[in-house]
Amino acid sequence: MAEKQIDGKTKTALELGPVLAFFVAYLWLKDRTFTIAGTEYAGFVVVTAGFIPVFLLSMAVLWKLTGHLSKMQVVTAVLIVVFGGLSVWFNDPRFFKMKPTIIYLLFGGVLGLGLLRGHSYLQSVMEGLMPLTDEGWMILTRRLMAFFLILAVLNELIWRTQSEEIWVYFKTFGLTAAIFLFFMTQGRLFEEHGTGEDEPE
Repeated sequence: MAEKQIDGKTKTALELGPVLAFFVAYLWLKDRTFTIAGTEYAGFVVVTAGFIPVFLLSMAVLWKLTGHLSKMQVVTAVLIVVFGGLSVWFNDPRFFKMKPTIIYLLFGGVLGLGLLRGHSYLQSVMEGLMPLTDEGWMILTRRLMAFFLILAVLNELIWRTQSEEIWVYFKTFGLTAAIFLFFMTQGRLFEEHGTGEDEPE
């Protein structure tokens, strides 16, 4: 099925809406404890339980509107279900806090595997979005691989050494801002290795 184009604001709302909803719900319920079926659950675990279906619903709506989900979105959804589910099942928030680490290690590892084989898996996924030369894709892939590995280490350091609230702020805003800044700093690469295919003839 060919991917359909939707309004950028709608796409952004579907992708970031669940994360912001998690943040707001956490601030609201972080100091509360809920007793469900005789078991006490901290607010973080309850919010995590609510985040899973909200995220899956947003991805379902996105798929319905566009007819497409990227491999990254699918993998992220699976890991959210697995690690979020483990946090709820074992009543242990550590599983969900580890989820970004696993995601970034997985993405960084896949990119690294491609580089070892002399290929840019990033190019095969995003070539239509950023017109770059083959050399440009290899450079960007190496940088993004290193960036993902740094984010994985940073997530581990923060959730293991800082308070839960600081981790939630980091997860909601820090990781998003870091990815945005990473691509903002690649302007020179795009200038030097851009193919210009997106320019009108």
